[in-house]
Amino acid sequence: MQTTHRPVISATGLFTPPESISNAELVASFNTYVEQHNTAHAEAIAAGEVAALEPSSTEFIEKASGIKARHVMAKAPVLDPEVMAPRWDERPDEDLSVLAEIGVAAARDALGRAGRDAADVDAVLCAASNMQRPYPAMAIEIQQALGIDGFGFDMNVACSSATFGIQTAADYIRAGNARSVLVVSPEITSGHLNWRDRDSHFIFGDVATAVLVEDAALAPAAHWDILGTRLKTVFSNNIRNNFGFLNRAHPDSADAPDKLFVQEGRKVFKEVVPMVAQMIVDEADRLEIDPQGLRRLWLHQANAGMNRLIAQRVLGHEANEDESPTVLDTYGNTSSAGSIIAFHLHSGDLAPGDTGLICSFGAGYSAGTVFVRKAG
Repeated sequence: MQTTHRPVISATGLFTPPESISNAELVASFNTYVEQHNTAHAEAIAAGEVAALEPSSTEFIEKASGIKARHVMAKAPVLDPEVMAPRWDERPDEDLSVLAEIGVAAARDALGRAGRDAADVDAVLCAASNMQRPYPAMAIEIQQALGIDGFGFDMNVACSSATFGIQTAADYIRAGNARSVLVVSPEITSGHLNWRDRDSHFIFGDVATAVLVEDAALAPAAHWDILGTRLKTVFSNNIRNNFGFLNRAHPDSADAPDKLFVQEGRKVFKEVVPMVAQMIVDEADRLEIDPQGLRRLWLHQANAGMNRLIAQRVLGHEANEDESPTVLDTYGNTSSAGSIIAFHLHSGDLAPGDTGLICSFGAGYSAGTVFVRKAG
């Protein structure tokens, strides 16, 4: 088959865990933990030696984030005040890992929607922020489980991993090094979230997405032309996770809070919003696209306020739900998968010729834009 070296998005896929935690359930669990902690340390608190923990509330969570619920892989242990973390049996090395399992489910969904056989795929990129292990790569495990004869590798750019993966896949198509590439983003964020931290215990949810990037010559009639992509990174400590294999070099702090997700939320908000908005406008100008004419923005699902301000700066007015749809309320922040979920669930109604933007941003700082147009 003659190739065009022109990358398109042929289809997307989604795996959603069946269990969901509402804000009310989360707050009840957290406040029970707070009450138990304050009771157990009452004397030290009275002496000023230990700070009393503050309870949470559904009103606080929704005002701070816009999140109302989140899906998780293991609900009961997360809500157990004695555990407050996911729990499941460790799988033998011969079995498919849990991260690969949900990645395969999302990939099969994408392949089915594109009418594509796994044998037609040349490469798998596992682009996510919550890798289960350093090696062997989850991408290679997913590749093997799907029966793909090609190559795969993992890439981690935190919340922007999926858009970085899409540009990487598009570059393979442009260079002629591949004709069909799966970008898979399995995100079990519940494992790195500190469920005992009032300022962040409500943020994350679990999910997996997949994006099939292909040469236009292979793509089904219903596809999305990739008009252009742009990536940006700026170093910042304001979102950080210090967990890693070198933690064993200093075992006394191996379980410290900084080995889980930590962030300076107000600083992130203040610094990321203008950076991302300007990046979008600049890239639109380079592509000769009127940013105010974008039909829809599929933005990273981290915070409703951030999305509202970014959309307003790009579109020139406050975006409505049709122009900038949200999945944050029911999925929570799913790291790299958020903008892909929004695109997956809220793109089918656009007409041929409509132009939109998939955009992610997060730790690093990292940001990625993928401008797309629905094919006729």
